[in-house]
Amino acid sequence: MSKAETIEEQKYWELWISSRNAQAGDVLVKKYLPLVHYHVQRIAVGLPRNVSRDDLKSFGMLGLLDALNKFDRARDLKFDTYASFRIRGAILDGLRKEDWLPRSTREKAKKIEATLEKLEQKYMRHVTAEEIAHELNMSEDDVYQTMNEQFFANVLSVDEQAHEKEDNETYSFVIKDDHIPSPEECLIHDEKIQDLTKVISTLSEKEQLVLSLFYHEELTLTEIGEIMSLSTSRISQIHSKALYKLRNILEKKM
Repeated sequence: MSKAETIEEQKYWELWISSRNAQAGDVLVKKYLPLVHYHVQRIAVGLPRNVSRDDLKSFGMLGLLDALNKFDRARDLKFDTYASFRIRGAILDGLRKEDWLPRSTREKAKKIEATLEKLEQKYMRHVTAEEIAHELNMSEDDVYQTMNEQFFANVLSVDEQAHEKEDNETYSFVIKDDHIPSPEECLIHDEKIQDLTKVISTLSEKEQLVLSLFYHEELTLTEIGEIMSLSTSRISQIHSKALYKLRNILEKKM
């Protein structure tokens, strides 16, 4: 951002904070709207196809507006960072309040889990999504998608917390660290990291690269597709397949 642009933005911030100037608010919303689009795209990756991105965008916009209303310019914190927390939290809170996972998907997930358990008892080993798909006469991609959707739904349910005492909010990503982790907690954390690293190393090179670019470099699926010269849908398939493998192996370990 140029110096002139910085001064211009500061002017709008001052107008917004001092008088809640509508024009200044509109300018700031338009400036930070890409943050909403970014978090919508990342969260939508793990959701069923029936979940409307317009709904996610609406939740995200509420988070952005909330951030504009509550942001304290005196704090040593960039608005981009603060707004990202609010936007992501608003989208997840909106999803928690909606029964967005269809009953048919839940029933399909139960069938897949039952088949998984049956085949593993039969073969005495980890079974592949391809074997499950063949047993249930469904596509391999459908197995990946169903189990990842159910996993995300379970994470949302478990991750929901009671209202924070201080500001009466429910953003699950805000964790107040009031004590230093014990040696036992540090050891368990390190063991989990080691287990996850070992499991990730068993994935194919493409799967490892997609996970690294998506979660570490924080690129979108479209951007990853451009880097790897693959379509966005193909990157989505690789991502779903990798998550399925990780989830399956880690759950067995735990």
